[in-house]
Amino acid sequence: MSTYLLLPHLQYICTMGIIQKQSVKSSVFIMLGFIIGAINLLILFPLFFSKNDQGLVRAMLDIGATFSVFCTLGTLPVIYKFFPFYNHYLGPKKNELPFLTLMINLIGFGLLLFIGWQQKDFIIRKLGKSPSLAHYFNYLYPYTFFLLLFYWLEAFAWGLRKGVYSNFLRETAIRILTTLLILAFGFKFIDLVGFLTLFSCLYAIPTLLLLINLIKSKELSFSSFKISGVTRRLKGKMISFALFVFAGQFFNLLARTNDTFLIVGLRGLSDAGIFAIATYVSAILEIPQRSLNSISIPVLATSWKNKDFANIKHIYHKSVSNLLAIGLLLFGLIWLNIENLVSFLNWVSHKESGGYDAISKLIFILGLAKLIDLATGVNSQIIGTSNFWKFDFYTNLFYILLSLPLNFYLIKNYNLEGLAYSNLIALTLYNTIRFLFLYKKFQLQPYTYKHGIFLVLSISLMFLVHQLPIVHNIILNILLQSFTYGICFYMLAKWINPAPEVLDIIHQFFKIKLPSIFRKK
Repeated sequence: MSTYLLLPHLQYICTMGIIQKQSVKSSVFIMLGFIIGAINLLILFPLFFSKNDQGLVRAMLDIGATFSVFCTLGTLPVIYKFFPFYNHYLGPKKNELPFLTLMINLIGFGLLLFIGWQQKDFIIRKLGKSPSLAHYFNYLYPYTFFLLLFYWLEAFAWGLRKGVYSNFLRETAIRILTTLLILAFGFKFIDLVGFLTLFSCLYAIPTLLLLINLIKSKELSFSSFKISGVTRRLKGKMISFALFVFAGQFFNLLARTNDTFLIVGLRGLSDAGIFAIATYVSAILEIPQRSLNSISIPVLATSWKNKDFANIKHIYHKSVSNLLAIGLLLFGLIWLNIENLVSFLNWVSHKESGGYDAISKLIFILGLAKLIDLATGVNSQIIGTSNFWKFDFYTNLFYILLSLPLNFYLIKNYNLEGLAYSNLIALTLYNTIRFLFLYKKFQLQPYTYKHGIFLVLSISLMFLVHQLPIVHNIILNILLQSFTYGICFYMLAKWINPAPEVLDIIHQFFKIKLPSIFRKK
């Protein structure tokens, strides 16, 4: 009897051990990628490119991401949810899911090309405020194609729990390649046309590397073309699931990228460049979430398959605790250094006489929105892999129906700051609805009194550190405020202990990295 009672607990430890270990590795690669990306966006782009050209690159990124998700036609959520069934019943060699999903993706891309050709004049007319984007619009198609193939392969990599490698390619390798392209442009080896041509094929190398890795693993085969009994049995459920979840995910992505479309259409590429920097800095908070999502999806899918509700509840609680703790640390570090960042950007972009003062409020508001999103844990992944995945569609539909008119109204009347507030309002309501659904349907409530105490004291700590005297040296000021907040935050986290796993990771890191003379005997 005692052994039986211990089994669920042992399974929690094993599952969270896998998630924690892989999440840490993924976070390292994502963090490295963000550092390289920060160098690109905050130093190299302002140094070598005008704000208009920075906005052009940002527009390509967001429009390409939206186009590529459209081209998947719902295959990605099908892979996430049903790939465990195919692997279990068919094995790698008889699994035709890779072939079927690839064909659907190619059909989606063909449909995009047809729509783009048919609506070319309409697109150019709507981009009147951004003539550069209209001129270089065709470069979006190769960018979309290679990103589409990468998304497709990445879905299988996540299913095989190879999210660490795919995260390295997407977050780190891509940014290294971008750095090389920026330097080639900056030192006059290529012109703007050459840069955009190579940038449009940026995902070709990571896609090839991921394909080779999956083939070498022998856990995935692309040679089976015969329709299996699994597909015949599940096709109705897969089609229904694909349509609903795809629509939901596409709406969700559109809600997160339509701000770029509105800025490009209503204000021009220069403002898009400024908003891109604010968005990128606030997106630093997404680092732990993005790594956790790629690892948790297959674990949650398997838990739903095995009806292991206790494990799902456990993962939900731990994700909230860990993401909230890390989010508060990162938000504090960002907020305390906003003015330092503005001063640096105005200095480095000497060719355009600065002009980056507006990003201070943008970063604060967008960062607050990201923090609220973090504090709700993996709610999206839990709903998306459950039998109530239709609710994912409905909430994403609500999100886009709310954010589109709200974005349009606020940017028209309050400029970029209004757009940032729109993000905060929409994301807060969106996550509130999802939290209430999980609570009502499954009695999932991951918060404890420790979370509330930790939140209040962390915010108070930010305000206290912000009162420190300002040193008239950017580097010294960054070190003083960041070091003070980091040490005090660690002491606070150790005292309240809302996320033991985060503290364990910190302790293990310093135990490995610090020289032996600095370790406690």
